[in-house]
This record gives sequence, C-alpha cells and structure tokens, in this order.
Amino acid sequence: MPQLNPSPWFMIFLFAWLFFLTVMPGKVMSYFFNNNPTTKSTQKSKPTPWNWPWT
Repeated sequence: MPQLNPSPWFMIFLFAWLFFLTVMPGKVMSYFFNNNPTTKSTQKSKPTPWNWPWT
C-alpha cells in the first residue's frame, strides 16, 4: 500500500510544518500589529456643533 510509505510524505509534512512555524508567524503578526500606538494629547478638542439645515 503506497499510502503507508512515509518516505515522500514525511518530508512534505516536515517542510510544511517548518514553513508554518518559521515564516507564517512573522507574516501574521505584521498584520495584527501594523499600527504603533501613539500617545494621546492632553488637550481635549472642543466639538463643533452640527449645522442642521432644516431648523
């Protein structure tokens, strides 16, 4: 039965997991943390009132 021969499939399995464990975390984390947090200003901006044209 050829499906029980681990010779070709074990290397494919090993390289796939090696790829997922080394390359993918860096790529995924770059999408999650692409914005560096900035400090907020201590001054609060004053909101501008809305202009309601129908009143």
